[in-house]
Amino acid sequence: MSTSGWHGHATVRAASLAGCTALVLALTGTGAQAHSPSHHHRDAARQTLGAGDGWASHGTGTTGGADADREHVHTVRTWAEFKAALADGGDAPKIIKVKGTIDAVSEGCEAFAAPGYDFDAYLEAYAPETWGLEQDLSAEPDDSPEGLRRASAAAQDTAIKASVPSNTTIIGVGRNAGIKGASLQIKGVDNVIVRNLALESPIDCFPQWDPTDGSQGNWNSEYDTAVVHGSTHVWLDHNTFTDGEHPDSEAPTYFGMLYQQHDGELDIVKGANYVTASWNVFTEHDKTILIGNSDSESTAVGDRGKLKATFHHNLFSGLVERAPRVRFGQVDVYNNHFVAEDGYSYSFGIGKESQLVAEHNAFTLAKGISPAKILKKWSEAPLTAAHNVVNGKRTDLIAVHNAEIPAETLQSGAGWTPTLRTAVHPARVVPFLVEHGAGAGRIR
Repeated sequence: MSTSGWHGHATVRAASLAGCTALVLALTGTGAQAHSPSHHHRDAARQTLGAGDGWASHGTGTTGGADADREHVHTVRTWAEFKAALADGGDAPKIIKVKGTIDAVSEGCEAFAAPGYDFDAYLEAYAPETWGLEQDLSAEPDDSPEGLRRASAAAQDTAIKASVPSNTTIIGVGRNAGIKGASLQIKGVDNVIVRNLALESPIDCFPQWDPTDGSQGNWNSEYDTAVVHGSTHVWLDHNTFTDGEHPDSEAPTYFGMLYQQHDGELDIVKGANYVTASWNVFTEHDKTILIGNSDSESTAVGDRGKLKATFHHNLFSGLVERAPRVRFGQVDVYNNHFVAEDGYSYSFGIGKESQLVAEHNAFTLAKGISPAKILKKWSEAPLTAAHNVVNGKRTDLIAVHNAEIPAETLQSGAGWTPTLRTAVHPARVVPFLVEHGAGAGRIR
């Protein structure tokens, strides 16, 4: 997919909404403050999440590394410096300022390949016409093509994952800061802020072929751009999540299946709780945001009553699915702009015991895409979907879904009412606000 599509849609919408500018300014006080939810501080690196700003403001709130002393404020320009800064001082409050673009895979995929690994040999060994589709590769020995792939994948795993400790703020400096090819692991910690970064999805250099996945086999990849795993009080703000130089649309096919080298852009899983994602751009991706990773009862025990997350004033464009897909959690999605183009599957995935509230959002759908596709039912779970507009027209998302897809009837009424919200804007002005405020380089 191309970002040109959403720019085109956004331009058209912005033009049609130009007359709403005065209303927007009246609602927000000033245009510059329409997307400044944090406590004011002259140093953006020490800004904290404002009171009432989504689930991450619940309880103790989210302050990240705002209290860091001088010794724990780092400016980093390389992947090695970034990982060293994360490790410095344990859970002591820290601020890490990213300057320029850091590349976690600057030496290329070849740097991770185990001696003897050869992709052509891998394809020859496991082609369906010779290997078949009934036997998986888990028992392959270490010196086999699959064994060498496993070793190569393990080397990449160690290299590109970065563990983020508690009480940390990671923030880009200026308008052109970013991290490429890395997976931020926010795992088992509390109180983390990630802001103002262009985050290019990591590519899995060594996807695994699974002959038994589906009727034709499938390529499976690892590495989410950011993972919130069992963590609490996490604020993701003014970031741009993208596939960048490696969109799925340009990926080759092997054995008749897409050579998938991406996983998710953001996963919130394994009992994670109290997350706010505000003023981000999520673009150019397939499986975008997963909240709750399994229907299994063993997983449900740790997820019930958790996975509480808020998404507001984000742009979702050029995506296929999962914006987000929800299990278990009370998830509040308001004042976001969704731009759907060719290849679109759905936005909201209604999963097991989910309690999704989707209100005051704007959807711009390309010609031929029905509003009925916005919702996708995976399990029986009621939701609230009110005051949304599709192509400028107020639309009852549940009603249009049920009318066109009666076999997957959805029930209205999520059973809870969000209270942790800042200014809630009319859905018709959301495209204008988000176009001019969301994404990296736009903190004011």
